[in-house]
Amino acid sequence: MPGIDECLLDAMRLPGARGAGVVDWISGLALGTIGESPNGDHEATAAEAAELARMAAEHRAFAATTQIPAPATGGDGTGQVGQVDQLLPVEDVIVTNRDSYHLIRFVRTTFDSSVFLHLWLDRDEGNLALARIRVGEIAERLVL
Repeated sequence: MPGIDECLLDAMRLPGARGAGVVDWISGLALGTIGESPNGDHEATAAEAAELARMAAEHRAFAATTQIPAPATGGDGTGQVGQVDQLLPVEDVIVTNRDSYHLIRFVRTTFDSSVFLHLWLDRDEGNLALARIRVGEIAERLVL
């Protein structure tokens, strides 16, 4: 299972990749970076991307919901099974501008899943669909 550095190298092998980072979205700290940074400062980019990731992860408007059976109710004595909404994690956040794409892929971990992989992709040279698939695969293999 690859670590941060190997996953970042894999991300940079994607056509059009300009820069990448693994970021803790709670603290905004970069755990690892490679390549260029959109604003010339990897730490500032990590903090700014973390703000966007936090907004997507913490607000119900951006999360998918699914209906799951709730445990039997005991309060009214009916024992009927109800339905409750359960938030599922956000997979990706994609930001596009005139010359590039930013792909933020949340990484599921065994502890708190507060990490994401950020890929900065050139719009003319990159393929967003391919990058989304490959970054998803990279995120699944990432070991922290």
